[in-house]
Amino acid sequence: MPPSGNDPRTASLRERWSNLGHYFDLTTRSDRLKLLEERMARADFWSDPEAAQEVIEEANRMRRWVEPWRAVGKRLDDLQELAALAAEEGEGALEEELSAEADVTARELDELEFRSMLGGEDDARNALLTIHPGAGGVDSQDWANMLLRMYFKWMERHGFAFDTLDLETVEEGGIKRATVEVRGENAFGYLKAEKGVHRLVRISPFDQNARRHTSFASVFVYPEVEKDITVEISDGDLRVDTFRASGAGGQHVNKTSSAVRITHLPTGIVVQSQGERSQHRNREAAMKILTSRLYQFYKAEREKSREELESEKKEIAFGSQIRSYVFHPYTLVKDHRTGIETGNVQAVMEGDIDRFIQGYLKQTAGQAIPL
Repeated sequence: MPPSGNDPRTASLRERWSNLGHYFDLTTRSDRLKLLEERMARADFWSDPEAAQEVIEEANRMRRWVEPWRAVGKRLDDLQELAALAAEEGEGALEEELSAEADVTARELDELEFRSMLGGEDDARNALLTIHPGAGGVDSQDWANMLLRMYFKWMERHGFAFDTLDLETVEEGGIKRATVEVRGENAFGYLKAEKGVHRLVRISPFDQNARRHTSFASVFVYPEVEKDITVEISDGDLRVDTFRASGAGGQHVNKTSSAVRITHLPTGIVVQSQGERSQHRNREAAMKILTSRLYQFYKAEREKSREELESEKKEIAFGSQIRSYVFHPYTLVKDHRTGIETGNVQAVMEGDIDRFIQGYLKQTAGQAIPL
């Protein structure tokens, strides 16, 4: 039982912590974690290695929620005890220390509340991020490449591992498409905020008259399907084509047909990979992309979400963008979904996009979480 104290800020923090625990049923998760830990302590735990691994993975998932919540609860107990002591001392005693501790607790609670927004069914999964240029020709191809670099910078900032599964470059330095596998906790949960059309306004470096151009590129994000999910794919539903990998100006082009394109005939979904020199490895990568896209497709179909089902058919052009990046005649990056903006375009292009991701996640969480 935490000690008594009448500090209103401590009481408010305690209420937020309690609401979070109720909403995510963290008491039940704590009980489940205790049960799993007892099972892991048994002498015969490793008699079935596959089952043991499943228990360990579930326990780790529970810990990611339970341990931070418990830690904030312990800090709140300490804070309430300090508030009670300050009340006994009177005349503003310990006020500075109490305020500093409350600030730290509030920040930890803010972080816990934000993490709670990543509790979706697929949020903890790895992600597949795909970029395609849209209207704007060579400018849009260059813009797609700039976005790819921005995401690489963001991934590096946050310690995500990533591999380029598919990349087709063009002579001028842009790209026709790219698919990147992003590995790390909540990779999909974060990157799903980037799905949509991104618009660029700048003086074109490809225009001899130095006129202002508007370019577009689309970003799609899919959760990577792992062993815990089965997606039925019949060989008879697939058309597999092989071709020679292409590169800018004919550079680094394989002389053998190592690139692979797979068409899923029932849905019309087409994926391809040319990131590896081996046809076998490219087929594996293409199947990984296809499996994730089919998982997302069928999930959207089950949920009868027309917006998700039609997302890939959305025109990559003016009026459909989620975010605009203006380099000229002024500098501004604005997310049209949340209204969040910044004038520091350079920082954004160096991967500083957390404000946009967090803003979107908070908006989509809405009032679902009683904070």
